[in-house]
Amino acid sequence: MDRETTPPDLLMPQAVLSRAAHNLAAKYAGVFSAQTVERYVFESYASLRRTARIHTHLTALATRFATDRLTALAQAQGAVPKDVPEVLFICVHNAGRSQMAAALLNHHGVGRVHVRSAGSAPAQEINPQVIEAMAEIGLDLGEEYPKPLTDDVVAAADVVVSMGCGDACAVYPGKRYLDWTIEDPAGQPLETVRTIRDDLDARVRQLLADLTSPSLPA
Repeated sequence: MDRETTPPDLLMPQAVLSRAAHNLAAKYAGVFSAQTVERYVFESYASLRRTARIHTHLTALATRFATDRLTALAQAQGAVPKDVPEVLFICVHNAGRSQMAAALLNHHGVGRVHVRSAGSAPAQEINPQVIEAMAEIGLDLGEEYPKPLTDDVVAAADVVVSMGCGDACAVYPGKRYLDWTIEDPAGQPLETVRTIRDDLDARVRQLLADLTSPSLPA
């Protein structure tokens, strides 16, 4: 299929992505070259497009994803300071457990930590049962989306929490790695998803306490 016969919604919106890259290059001037920023924007779009079920607003999501990845890369390289601990939650699809954990830690952390989530094999959309269970406690996942796991977000993290993604995560020295055994909410009834949510809530609260409690004197 050539460009003339390709439906418009299947064409990569070059102009929109180039404009986004231009704006981000100004934001990261002195940190990354314009070429690096542009590569991140187009790679992020391509990665999300491979998995997203609905392509509406995909360029905006790709810009958000590229911005977060560039910030993570800058943090990992020491070009951008870390004001609070960085936590990364990983599961297979980034459609259930890692999304719930990230939302819960954001909620309880109130700016005391910064949270990211990703999936080793991201799904097309967030599990509707997960969205419903989180909405019951006042947390809206409507603006979230499954994201692929990239080395830059791992490199920026201080704590990496894995939930069933095996060895997909790159290992960097000087980081705290946790492996939580949490049931996958995929295909589960809402009652089970609520139980998973509450289990994650307890674990997240403990993690937050560990990260924000003052160190005891020796």
